[in-house]
Amino acid sequence: MGSPNGGIVGVINPTSFGKCTVTTATSGSTTLTTQPGTRLVAYAVVAGGGGGGGTAGSPSDGSGSGGGAGGLRICSSFSVCGAAPYPLVVGGGGAAGSFGEGAKGTDSSFSTITSTGGGKGSTQTNAPGGPYTTGGPGGSGGGAATFACTPFSGGTGNTPPVSPPQGNPGGDTSSSNNRAGAGGGGAGSAGANVTSNAGGAGGSGTSVAPIFGTSPQPFYQADSPGRGPTSTGIFAGGGGGGTRTDLSPFGAGGPGGGGNGGGGTGTPGPGSVGIAATVNSGGGGGGGGAGNIPPPPYGNAGGAGGSGIVIVKELNKASGVWNLKSQFSARKQGTWPEVGYNLDYLVVAGGGGGGGCSGGGAGGAGGYRTSFPGGTKIFAGGSIPVTIGAGGAGGTTPNPAPSGTPGSDSIFSTITSTGGGRGAGYAQGNAGSGGSGGGGGAQGSPSSGGAGNTPPVSPSQGNNGGTSQFSGPQYAGGGGGGASAVGGNASGGIGGTGGAGSANSISGCSVTYAGGGGGGSQPGSGAAGGTGGGGTGGSFPSGAATNGTVNTGGGGGGGTDDNTPNNSGGTGGSGVVIVRAPGSAGFAAAPGTNTVTTLPAPAGGCKVATFTVSGTLTVS
Repeated sequence: MGSPNGGIVGVINPTSFGKCTVTTATSGSTTLTTQPGTRLVAYAVVAGGGGGGGTAGSPSDGSGSGGGAGGLRICSSFSVCGAAPYPLVVGGGGAAGSFGEGAKGTDSSFSTITSTGGGKGSTQTNAPGGPYTTGGPGGSGGGAATFACTPFSGGTGNTPPVSPPQGNPGGDTSSSNNRAGAGGGGAGSAGANVTSNAGGAGGSGTSVAPIFGTSPQPFYQADSPGRGPTSTGIFAGGGGGGTRTDLSPFGAGGPGGGGNGGGGTGTPGPGSVGIAATVNSGGGGGGGGAGNIPPPPYGNAGGAGGSGIVIVKELNKASGVWNLKSQFSARKQGTWPEVGYNLDYLVVAGGGGGGGCSGGGAGGAGGYRTSFPGGTKIFAGGSIPVTIGAGGAGGTTPNPAPSGTPGSDSIFSTITSTGGGRGAGYAQGNAGSGGSGGGGGAQGSPSSGGAGNTPPVSPSQGNNGGTSQFSGPQYAGGGGGGASAVGGNASGGIGGTGGAGSANSISGCSVTYAGGGGGGSQPGSGAAGGTGGGGTGGSFPSGAATNGTVNTGGGGGGGTDDNTPNNSGGTGGSGVVIVRAPGSAGFAAAPGTNTVTTLPAPAGGCKVATFTVSGTLTVS
């Protein structure tokens, strides 16, 4: 009987093809339906935090304690079924105590995983039903309050118990009649005890960044004044305990104030209430501060607990041994993970050829597309074909002269740069469109240059060509468009200058690419090509148009008078492709004309592959 893992001897490890899709629930109940190939997920389930305790209206009453953080349960690899529904439930934060204890937070859940709401904060009060001095149990426990010089305990955390623990206990109070509240427990540590007149700090939360990535992430909460920090991916911090205005400072909320713990901050004195925890952090609310300064009322409410959150990431994972049927299905769906790197690129197409004879229009530069520096990289690996576009030929025969031909496209992975537009020959109408447009040719009336950035992409790959001049005996062609500027219009018997190209240092040094060709002139001098390899336009009576520079994508210059031996337009320059990767990448370029180099500091050992002819880049 054949092996169920396709003939490979070994343990069948779980594979998953979830495309690393992240689903976040921030309120109420919803349903996640997994993708067909998903078999493993990572999750963070954070319950609502407990509300902080408030204080009563008597100067003899003590401060409220901090609410416990909501339970936090995280896992980097949890088995699920593909194309299956899973309910997501987000717990609300517990209500703040107003002249009494706070309310417990509400549970959050995903699949079989439930995180318990944070324990309520307590208070010392002589009000009916009081004193409420012991912190409430929960995911993390609420802090204790002080009454009549009697020590009390914080609420227990990790209740009911799960492994790994979902939280920690709240802080305790001492026998000193200090009337300060203890801190609520957090996912990462217990709430601070009250040993003096100061309120106890909330316990710290726990970061989920090791599983869900460093900040910024759209589901990490922004930092907020008066609460523990959250922006780095910290959740479930305990609330700080309150204190009295005429005594010591209140307790700070634990990191995760909806992030770095999400704890609220206990506050002192009349008119000072506990601070509510950050929304969607699972932090505990801060305890209210007790008053001892007239006039009444002396009591202050605690802060509400922060609501919870549920984050689920469907994993892409193939751990080395897998069922071949599973592999085939994943490849068919396009979800099989490939080895690759985020790559910077520069892709320049071939420049257009210049138009021939008596004021020929110049060729437009080849399309210029790049991610360097600061653009969007592409993820690629394995063997990647690379195409280098050839430059277009110049127009050659006497009046009426043919136009040049367009440059050819250059291609790397999903990036295609379009060949430069042809320059129009004498009496041949308007020029061609392309990466950058060709220049118009001289004829009975001025003719327009070709359109650049055709087909359109963003950012733009080029610019329009320039307009020609016809006012006999002056015949002059328009300049070809360049990567960073339009081609110049002809004037006074002198062709339009080529549009400027763009400088790029992806190779480790700054080089300018994709300049437009200069328009041909009669009787004046030929126009200059644009920086970046643009050819010069032909000059009457003996100056031939020049070609665009090889491997820059420069446009060819426009031709001059048909009665000279040098009336042809210039050929466009061929294109180039340059790819840059981290030093850890394996790079091989074929054929041998193409090169791979390693950049010195400060480029950090990056690998650079330069293609001057078509070939293959292998990334490993």
